[in-house]
Amino acid sequence: MRTVLVTGTGGAGRTTVAAATALAAAREGQRTLLLTADPDGTPEALLGIGPLRSAPGRSADRLPWSVPVELAPGLWAARVVTDEWFRGELTALQDRGHGLLDMLGATPLDGEELTALPGVETIALLRALRAAQTAPSGAGWDVLVVDMPPAPDTVALLALPEQLRRYLRRLMPAERQAARALRPMLAQLAGVPMPAQKLYETAERWERELAAVQGVMESEATTVRLVVDPGPLADRALRTARAGLALHGCRVEAVIANRLLPTGSSDPWLAALSGQQQAALKELYEQWAPAVPVLELPHLGRDPHGIGDAQGGGDAQGGGDPRGAGGPHGGGDPYGAGGPRPADPRPMDPGADPGSADPRAADPGAGGGARRAPAGLAALASAVGAPGARPDRPAPDPWTVEDRLADDGVLLWRLPLPGADRDGLGLVRRGDELIVTVGPFHRVLPLPSALRRCTVSGAGLREGWLQVRFTPDPDLWPKRL
Repeated sequence: MRTVLVTGTGGAGRTTVAAATALAAAREGQRTLLLTADPDGTPEALLGIGPLRSAPGRSADRLPWSVPVELAPGLWAARVVTDEWFRGELTALQDRGHGLLDMLGATPLDGEELTALPGVETIALLRALRAAQTAPSGAGWDVLVVDMPPAPDTVALLALPEQLRRYLRRLMPAERQAARALRPMLAQLAGVPMPAQKLYETAERWERELAAVQGVMESEATTVRLVVDPGPLADRALRTARAGLALHGCRVEAVIANRLLPTGSSDPWLAALSGQQQAALKELYEQWAPAVPVLELPHLGRDPHGIGDAQGGGDAQGGGDPRGAGGPHGGGDPYGAGGPRPADPRPMDPGADPGSADPRAADPGAGGGARRAPAGLAALASAVGAPGARPDRPAPDPWTVEDRLADDGVLLWRLPLPGADRDGLGLVRRGDELIVTVGPFHRVLPLPSALRRCTVSGAGLREGWLQVRFTPDPDLWPKRL
């Protein structure tokens, strides 16, 4: 399955871009599911549909999302139902561990009194990603588009399966689980019942589920689209997000500059905002292109509402420049001839005659005049584009080891970290692992076998690559004959 994770800076329009991406995929004949975890009703308002509700039946028997609603041919939308999923999982966990609860004298909680705890939505979203991949053949989807949280939370979420698996291996090593065969004898010696077999089975089930979710994240068919509202503050946040995604091996397929204002306005207020956006947009192209495409989406004048095509906003079905907006980077008018333009932010003169003409209408660059109705998501679908085909297989390891023993007497471990800052970079060698910290993110990386017999002799960050030098340890390195 092709999976697209849409994230970005806060308030940049991630949900809008996710919906437009899903619509573009559906228009190419792909069965597409738009999945959101947003609980505040924003996706429903954007899509012009009623509340997304859970399926009837027991929580344990349901998928971790609401009943999918068909929005257009080949396009469905659903919401991750965190509360219902949490109640079902915790109730099932109590059933498996009833022996331990009896031993402790604990009273199980009823499903009706359970409320999802903070952070549970992250686990529920991961479970939904896994469930979407395991749908029966012919009954599932070709493309999954996920409306993710803001970029820092998304990076932490994508790192979670690997971290939890590491914790499970440390707390419940495989060799210790052999003691389960001695459970009856230990119970007689201790005089109290030992933890139930189902607890060990639960740990094994978690390991399998986490490994499967990690496999989804590490597949070549899973990519990230970053959404940004160009500006000086967003640039820093995007750099940090880029470094965090690279640290965890996530593949960014596009950067989407959203809500671009028209250029060349005669209104000084609008011209200043547009100029600020264009300066930030230039930085985006310099940092990302051509390795990662930068797509431009125009400001429609208001938030899109519903799937419907634009009313005179150009060819919403496709065609034209796939970058959408223009300006000095895309070329042409980002709103098209006679297309929708943003509403003029300047207030009417309170002392003007209500029957007189609006003076703002004389300035077409300010958004006045005979403007056509703002478009729905269809106007953005062709600009944002459908995700391209990718093989569903494990992505190659981005880390490489360069042999410089003959020239410099070292092995060089190269790690791609575009967007990383030297001041926020940290390295700690711990046994056979290297702990890499990039700003607020860190990852524990197992060292390749050759580097485990070496000592760290230096490191440097050059042109987006972290290069760690390893010198062979004479006591551990194979002796030449």
